[in-house]
Formats: sequence, structure tokens, C-alpha cells
Amino acid sequence: MRSVAYIETSVVSYLTARPSRDVVMMARQQVTREWWRTAPERFQLVASELVIREARQGDPNAARDRLMRLERVALLDATEEAEQLARELIAAGAVPPHAAVDAAHIAIAVTNRVHYLVTWNFRHIANAAMRSRIEWTCRSEGYEPPVICTPNELMEVSHGDQ
Repeated sequence: MRSVAYIETSVVSYLTARPSRDVVMMARQQVTREWWRTAPERFQLVASELVIREARQGDPNAARDRLMRLERVALLDATEEAEQLARELIAAGAVPPHAAVDAAHIAIAVTNRVHYLVTWNFRHIANAAMRSRIEWTCRSEGYEPPVICTPNELMEVSHGDQ
């Protein structure tokens, strides 16, 4: 059985964005494209209606590209359980109140028991300073948190590459 990976909106945004001139952004775009190429074979990819809603925003052509990439990704439910956990993440200071959408992404992934939450959002999700508080809050509410990581942390390494 394949591990389940929740695709947060920043991943599909990097996947479909026009090539950046910024070297860091360009590298993230390339890594995301490489990861996406093999990810469906290695993971059960999931997202949520929240990801779809965010992907619809902005330039209509870019939104169409993002939504097209998400067509084969299963959508998880944002249950009352997820809404409650999102509120707890904010109340515990694990995610700031102005980042309620990020708390919702985390909570949807957690309550649906995914293995990985894949994101490029370093401000409120893949943030080493906040990760321990996110994990502590999830566990205190009775959930095992997913591994929060970027696509490059889930790249497959062949034994010849080590």
C-alpha cells in the first residue's frame, strides 16, 4: 500500500508556474516538476476542496493549468473534526490566526491520517520553528501528525545516487 501525500496549494502552484528568473524559485519549480513526474507511482496523492478553491484564484490561464493537474488527485473532506483541530492549532499558537487557511490544510491532512503533507509554504507549515508546536498540538488532540515536507524531501533516491 502506497503512502498518502496531501498536496498543499503551493506545490501545484510551483508545478504550473512560468519559469522564474529567481534562482531559488527556479530550483523549486524544477524539483517540483521532477517530483510530480513520479509521485503518482509512489504515493496516493490527495488534496482538499480548499486546495481547489485556492487553485482557482488568480490568472484564469494559470488557474486552468493548476486545476488540470489536480484532476486526478483525490479530494479529502474538511470535516467538523478538521475544523475543530484547525481552531486548536490557532489557539495553541501553532499557526497564527491570520493563517487560518494554513491551519485548515494541516488539520484536513491530520484528521484524514495522511502520511505526508507536501508544501513549499515555509512561513506557516514547513517551518522548523513551528513544526514542534504543530506536532504537539496534533498529538494532544489525539492525532498523529503527518511528516511535513517539501517535494525535494520526498524525492526518490536510487542506491547508485548515494
